[in-house]
Amino acid sequence: MTADVVQLETVRPALLGADDPPPFEVVNADGRARVVLFCDHASYRVPAALDGLGLDGAVIKRHIGWDIGAADVTRRLAALLDAPAVLAGYSRLVIDCNRPAGEASSIPRVSDGVEVPGNRVLGEADLAARRAACFTPYHEAVDETIARVEARHGGPAAVISMHSFTPVMDGYERPWHVGILWHEDGRMPVPVIAALAADPSISVGDNQPYSGRVPVPYSIPAHALPRDRPHVTVEIRQDLIDTHHGAEAWANIMAAAFAGPLADPAIYRAAGG
Repeated sequence: MTADVVQLETVRPALLGADDPPPFEVVNADGRARVVLFCDHASYRVPAALDGLGLDGAVIKRHIGWDIGAADVTRRLAALLDAPAVLAGYSRLVIDCNRPAGEASSIPRVSDGVEVPGNRVLGEADLAARRAACFTPYHEAVDETIARVEARHGGPAAVISMHSFTPVMDGYERPWHVGILWHEDGRMPVPVIAALAADPSISVGDNQPYSGRVPVPYSIPAHALPRDRPHVTVEIRQDLIDTHHGAEAWANIMAAAFAGPLADPAIYRAAGG
């Protein structure tokens, strides 16, 4: 057990019992690269006190409970890039770490047509307990990890937000293998899209299957935009990374796509500078 884990256990919020895992995990904390990865939907776990949110265990392991394969790719990509990564410890159905706290989508009552009984009636104390236990510690860990990298390098770190998406949504078969989401800052996404698109066997979505522009979710505005950090959100199709072999293959693909941009000093200069 590492010192970091011991420290986490000493400040474990009240919602989490002694047998519950910590609210986040830091992988490759001493990575030397000038980039930090984070994965908001890395886990399908639910605190024991919430009794599985009233859902069957198989249901919460579906895409509604987490981003299938994203944690596996994130761990492997962190090793390949020699970068630290922060992974959220609990299901997006407990509280979504990529949504502003207080929004309806933060703790959904229904997800992709599935009712979540444990989210049906919640008071302010319940909402506050979930934020304190799962949301706030995770985002504080992301901030602290970025700060360590920036102190080491003496300037802004690049930020990569890792996600995955379902092959089919609302009856539509999504053709993209990977999506690169971004808003106005093209320092990272433009060269990454170009690197991926150079392989004709890869279908790359530019702000597909979701837009990084409207609405902008929580994590990139929280951790990248205020400090003008170069950033990008990666979405990989879940049927490509739901095995260890697939996750390994896509970690290698993404590492190759990021190698050039991360080695370019220009991306660490102010956007538009």
